[in-house]
Amino acid sequence: MARIVMKFGGTSMAGTERIRNVAARVKHEVDAGNEVAVVVSAMAGETDRLVNFCREAAPLHDPKEYDVVVAAGEQVTSGLLAITLQAMGVKARSWLGWQLPIQTTDAHATARIETIDTTALIAAMSSGEVAVIPGFQGLTTDNRITTLGRGGSDTSAVAVAAAVKADRCDIYTDVDGVYTTDPRIVPRARKLAKVTYEEMLELASVGAKVLQTRSVGLAMKENVRVQVLSSFDAPTDNPIPGTLIVGDDEIGDDEMERQLITGIAHDKNEAKVTLTSVPDRPGAVASIFGPLAEANINVDMIIQNIAHATGSTDVTFTVPGAELARAIDTLEKAKNVIGFAELMHDTKVAKVSVVGVGMRSHAGVASTMFKALAQRGINVQAISTSEIKVSVLIDEDETELAVRVLHTAYGLDAEDAQ
Repeated sequence: MARIVMKFGGTSMAGTERIRNVAARVKHEVDAGNEVAVVVSAMAGETDRLVNFCREAAPLHDPKEYDVVVAAGEQVTSGLLAITLQAMGVKARSWLGWQLPIQTTDAHATARIETIDTTALIAAMSSGEVAVIPGFQGLTTDNRITTLGRGGSDTSAVAVAAAVKADRCDIYTDVDGVYTTDPRIVPRARKLAKVTYEEMLELASVGAKVLQTRSVGLAMKENVRVQVLSSFDAPTDNPIPGTLIVGDDEIGDDEMERQLITGIAHDKNEAKVTLTSVPDRPGAVASIFGPLAEANINVDMIIQNIAHATGSTDVTFTVPGAELARAIDTLEKAKNVIGFAELMHDTKVAKVSVVGVGMRSHAGVASTMFKALAQRGINVQAISTSEIKVSVLIDEDETELAVRVLHTAYGLDAEDAQ
């Protein structure tokens, strides 16, 4: 017998037929003798609908009341799933965020989970009752409903799994696992049996849409074994039909050594900003990135060009595309302090990244990347690296070509890619 947390996203909960499919999967686990808690998202499109209601009511709405409205979608699906399970003869009940409670910070719309009271929850699961929990929502210390930000149900599921000391957290999505890259771009992309927390964190942060970044970080911190699998495949007795996200110790040094690169990710939601003729003096860079940090605008790739004879330099960096307007406004307001001559921006760019823990013990990973791109005439505009990742900024129109070229260059579409 195992204790499992199952999470189902919006596409899995989109209508009564799909909810019945979810209920059948839950019943399959219960019939196998497992203790089960289920975390659900709102029906696909429902949160967007509720958000739009708030915007129509008042553009500058109260974030506390905003959370009351947008948390309603998950409340509906949790109740519907509990009803469906009961109709199938499965003992079940819903537990709303405030009933456990799931205690969070008071940062409405972007709250973070602090504690979960599991006393009643574990007692219910131990008695054979399925606990159905709405994701995305929690409660402040002054009893106001909060939400965790878009995609927050993944984080809810991992947090519940950590709190109840689950053997595994199964995240059901519309894909059957984590692939070496997007199969829609590279048909020969392969599903991976296991991926480390670090690799998944990097893949999620550079564009892979399988899991929310915060949920992966929490899983790594709490050592929660996470499995990604499809809610549209038939239930199976194979306990691990998808991709496991685990620690290095579950993969082993030999396997990591053999697998140099785990995957290729891409992200078109990037914008490039260049400030020309910035004074080449101590503190100049701080005057640029300080205001951006204060505005909570994330900066990724940074290039400071060679100094001009005039005692100035050009600085180029990237920000999320959705934050470009705020970034421009912030920089223009600080123009007199920064001292730049001109601000230029470009949204027709994309970030392509190669990720793999094997980089730690292999040289030449970046060289292979640059050579492969150069051979196909793809120009690299900026570069950023970490211990297990190399990212480049390229023209948006060359994204798919770059992904295919790199997937082949690292041998990921070979027959033995896994």
